[in-house]
Amino acid sequence: MKRIGETNLFEVAYEMVKRCCIEIAPDAMWLLRQAYQRERSPPARELLRAMINNVELASETGTPICQSPGYPTLYAWIGGEVKIDADIRRAFERAIAKATREGYMRPSMVHPITRKNSGDNSGVEIPDMEIDYNPRIDHAQFIISFKGCGAELVNVLKVLTPSQIGEAGTGIRRLVLMSMVEAGGIPCPPVAIGVGIGGQIHTAAKLSRRAISIREWTDINPDRELASMEMELLSQVNSLGIGPGGIGGDTTALTVKVEMASTHTAICPVAINFHCWTARRSGAKIYPDGSIEYLYT
Repeated sequence: MKRIGETNLFEVAYEMVKRCCIEIAPDAMWLLRQAYQRERSPPARELLRAMINNVELASETGTPICQSPGYPTLYAWIGGEVKIDADIRRAFERAIAKATREGYMRPSMVHPITRKNSGDNSGVEIPDMEIDYNPRIDHAQFIISFKGCGAELVNVLKVLTPSQIGEAGTGIRRLVLMSMVEAGGIPCPPVAIGVGIGGQIHTAAKLSRRAISIREWTDINPDRELASMEMELLSQVNSLGIGPGGIGGDTTALTVKVEMASTHTAICPVAINFHCWTARRSGAKIYPDGSIEYLYT
């Protein structure tokens, strides 16, 4: 059994955090290039080209894509052949603080009431974290996702009644489209939209975040019904004409991802989670022999 200590985990965490600041996930970059090729509006094409240039320059120079990567969420899967002899959250919090001190991101984390800034993005419950112990795998896997909080400002959480769901989920689709219209250019489109359906309100919120944080933006949902909903919503959102940066155009969203959980017969919670075009997602696997595989490179 491989024991992963504090120093080892911190080094992996720091590399992951740094990559989130200077790179976007390759699946999102591919979608951005495809959007540029399809876009018919000259101003929108120019803005998409600037986004692509920004990502390329950041990667070449090792400098941040944006002044603030946003709020970090960590997902961890711990297998049966590894043992973590470390405080996982603390290791990643230290990595975030170091990256902040080195200029990869600005200090943005504050006390929610006093608004006092920690100065290095450390703080209570930083990063947000979900851990799953899975004896069926032999390694430890970590994914960290930073999501911009301009996009967070326009997220929506609503509990629908059964009558509001509508036939084939028309009420849910309507809520997504209305939320996008109200959001406009605030979440820095073209966006990724995560939709969480079912469970309780915290379940739907969690699912909506996972949908755009763990899943690759180019994947196809294995649930055929949800896959169809994702494709339909993407087409409908892009028909709104909000466009990149809210200036108009064909490309309002790069992807829509939908996740669901069973719920009570009296309710249907729906969470709509907007993500700006910069998919700040990095990952790593630590194997029993101590080798490390970095993901999304």
